[in-house]
Amino acid sequence: MIHIVGAGPGDPELITRKGARLLSEADVVIYAGSLVNPALLDLCKEGAAIHDSASMTLDEVLAVIDAAEQQGKTTVRLHTGDPSVYGAIQEQMDAFKKRGYDYDVTPGVSSCFATAAALKQEYTLPGISQTLIITRGAGRTPVPEAESLKALAAHGATMCIYLSVSMMDDVAKELIAGGYEPSTPVAIVQRASWPDEKIVRGTLSDIGEKVQEAGITRQAMIVVSRCLDADYDLSRLYAPEFSHGYRKASK
Repeated sequence: MIHIVGAGPGDPELITRKGARLLSEADVVIYAGSLVNPALLDLCKEGAAIHDSASMTLDEVLAVIDAAEQQGKTTVRLHTGDPSVYGAIQEQMDAFKKRGYDYDVTPGVSSCFATAAALKQEYTLPGISQTLIITRGAGRTPVPEAESLKALAAHGATMCIYLSVSMMDDVAKELIAGGYEPSTPVAIVQRASWPDEKIVRGTLSDIGEKVQEAGITRQAMIVVSRCLDADYDLSRLYAPEFSHGYRKASK
């Protein structure tokens, strides 16, 4: 059996209880060493075979899993954050299906949500933004034209931009060209939930310079949103004059 498990954003306590149990039971563990907190490996049982996939190719990962399957062993493929977001798991699952292997997926806490916690910020404020766009800038991995940062910026929604802080100046220019005001608030959170977490705040007009001064080049989330600095309407859910299935409006 193969379990694809989301490790969470970094804090070892942010793996799910199910993910922690599967990790503790695994005979073979393949983890993304460049991103997953190695402290999570303390959960592995004695004698578990542990492989760091940071330097491995897909074929090498599959070879380890093939060997484990042939020996009737249980494998955990440990991915950072939630494996469904930029996790490159589809190609692995398709390979499992072709081989007839049983597998499942256990979700994890994505770094965009750990970032919101670090910022003590809600992404969806009434009257400001009710939409969260999760995306990335075009780099070595291309992005469809309809999903370019410029195209998505036209919505004016809250954006969490992964894997793009190394090109912060270009990101800011593209977002401004797409419709965001240069004064739009931006927050950069590097290594959200880790002990060395770092937060940089600014606007689209100055965030590139601030990121450079902070020396942030990787492992950071870009949040672009008027929610970061705005007066907003209170939620109707808790308004006294608002009725719903669990409460009648007061007069």
